[in-house]
Amino acid sequence: MNLDLTGKRAIISAGGAGIGRRTAELFTAAGARVVVCDLDADALETAKASIPGLEGSVCDVADAGAYQAFLEGAIDRLGGLDIMVNNAGTAGPTAPVEEVALEDWTACLTVNMTSAFLGTRTAVPALKKAGGGSIVNLSSAAGKFAFPMRSPYSAAKFGIVGFTRTCAMELGQYGIRVNCIQPGPVEGARIDRVIRAKAEAQGISENAMRDQMTSGTHLRSFVTASDIAHQILFLCSDAGCRITGQALSVDAGLEGLM
Repeated sequence: MNLDLTGKRAIISAGGAGIGRRTAELFTAAGARVVVCDLDADALETAKASIPGLEGSVCDVADAGAYQAFLEGAIDRLGGLDIMVNNAGTAGPTAPVEEVALEDWTACLTVNMTSAFLGTRTAVPALKKAGGGSIVNLSSAAGKFAFPMRSPYSAAKFGIVGFTRTCAMELGQYGIRVNCIQPGPVEGARIDRVIRAKAEAQGISENAMRDQMTSGTHLRSFVTASDIAHQILFLCSDAGCRITGQALSVDAGLEGLM
């Protein structure tokens, strides 16, 4: 397979750690120029120090003005754009729907869905100018299955699927492909926080909660950031040049969320 990205220009939101950082590593290794943003300044600096050629800025994607400025600046720095990865996300509250505060609902949708809209809206003119390109949005298994106690997150991730498919229909005529990834629970600090919160809400131990969650997969495991990043690389390379409008699951055979 041709997974070469030599000469490609890419932006990745939340690229300082986790899936975003691993994607930046694979993209740069494949020959792309990559600009990332992240809210965590320390993580961003660590990523820039360890990934040759990586550029990045501290930015909160929930601040629409700041994020817009970052996106426009990144496109200018790159001299155009070929790939946009809308990776930024947040877990949101863990609570029954009647106990979710409006501000928590809004904050969750802003980071998970509105940032993808802003990233896509800003990227499209540059992608059209380039003669086409690829947009990858991060949805979730929570955008495929019901997710009790996580209604804001699930709503946002279902929304990403509809947004992806609609954009694919709009932009295909310009050679722009739009897909989304639906990861199952990803090993790392975020899922550890989710497990802790869900265990507390259900009155069980964290180990019991983890076992409960992994038992719902065929492979009896969570996925890794590398699993997701490799799928993103595939989609953005020539190997994925006829794939668009898809919500692709990378979830170890997840049958449902609890």
